[in-house]
Amino acid sequence: MNMAKTRILLVDDHEVVRLGLMTLLNDQPNMEVVGEASTAGEAVKAVEKLDPDVVLMDIRLPGEGGIEAARQVTKKFPRTKVIMLTSFADDELIMRAINAGAVGYVLKQVGNEELLRAIDAAARGEALLDPAVTARLLSRVRENERRAEEDAFRDLSNREMDVLALLARGKTNAEIGQSLNLSEKTVGNYVSTMFEKLHLNNRIELAAYAFEHHLFERMGNE
Repeated sequence: MNMAKTRILLVDDHEVVRLGLMTLLNDQPNMEVVGEASTAGEAVKAVEKLDPDVVLMDIRLPGEGGIEAARQVTKKFPRTKVIMLTSFADDELIMRAINAGAVGYVLKQVGNEELLRAIDAAARGEALLDPAVTARLLSRVRENERRAEEDAFRDLSNREMDVLALLARGKTNAEIGQSLNLSEKTVGNYVSTMFEKLHLNNRIELAAYAFEHHLFERMGNE
C-alpha cells in the first residue's frame, strides 16, 4: 500500500532556487512538488487551487512579501503548513513570520537532510525553530513582557497607586479615604480616573489588574 506523499508548493522569486528544490524534493519517495509561485499573490492563488500540505515560502518576495503571504495562507487555509525560507536568521523577520502563522523557518544554506526533516515535521504539524534562534526569540519575548510590566502603572500617579493598592485589598472608598486622609468623593474621582487611564470598567477589573501586574511587589508590600 502506497503512503500518501506530502504535497509541496514552492514559492521563491528565483527560478534557479525553485528548480534546485524541485529536483531534491521530487527525488524523495514521500514528497511531491505540486506547484510553483514567484510572488505573494501567486502563492495564495496556488494554495487555493492546489491545496498543498506544505508551502516552502521565501521570506522576501516581490509585492506583499512572504510574511504577508504566509498570513493570508494560514488564515484562509489553516490545514496548509508554511515554512519560511530565509537567507539568514533575522530575528525580527522570523518573529513576524511566526506571528503570521508560519510553523517555522529554514535557512537556504542548510543541508538537504535538514530541509527534508523540516518538511516532514511541518507535515506532521510540528513547529520547527533552530534552538539558538528559539532562545533569542524567548529572550525577546521575556524582555517585552518585562517592559510591559514596567509600563503597567506608568500613567498612574503615586496617590492613584496608593488608592489602587487599598482597592485591590477590598477596601471601600470610605475606608480608602480614611486610610489616606482623603474625602470619599476624592477617592471616587481617583478611581474613575484610573478606569479611564487603564481602560477598565469596574473595581473588580481594577483589582485584578493590580494583582496581574504585581502591584504589591512593586510597592514593596507583603
